[in-house]
Amino acid sequence: MTRAQHDYDDIPGTFVFDAERSRQGYGINMFCMSLMKDANRQAFKANEAEYLNKFPLTAEQRAAVLARDYNRMLELGGNIYFTAKLGATDGHSFQHLAALMTGSTQDDYAKMMLAGGRSVEGNRSKTKAKTKKKSPGKAKSKLKSKSKPKPKRRSKKGSKRRG
Repeated sequence: MTRAQHDYDDIPGTFVFDAERSRQGYGINMFCMSLMKDANRQAFKANEAEYLNKFPLTAEQRAAVLARDYNRMLELGGNIYFTAKLGATDGHSFQHLAALMTGSTQDDYAKMMLAGGRSVEGNRSKTKAKTKKKSPGKAKSKLKSKSKPKPKRRSKKGSKRRG
């Protein structure tokens, strides 16, 4: 089944976990969630290929799991929070996985995050950047308004507030 194209599919390095990816990745995500139980982790580590037969995985998903290709797992419908359970089974922290997925060392990744994270420049939708038009907006007047600001309304005692 070919995935339908969406306007947000062109954000560099991003696989949006939408309803379609959720359906596509059901097998990967159920496999990863199974790793929450110690007995399942032990069975998986004893024979990874055999354990994966319990789940409805495509050949591509199976290959991505066995290769620990986390970016490919996400592209094929894996949820980052579920796939992190596979990393934890292998003894890796989430920081380690994020560094691996961004192509950097764990130390470099930590430094980048402590410095405020990755720049948004170059990491936005290419389509939206091309079609984005500046809205005219309201021109700001340099003249100060002489009208006084309206006072805030106070609710009457005992009346219900609207949420």
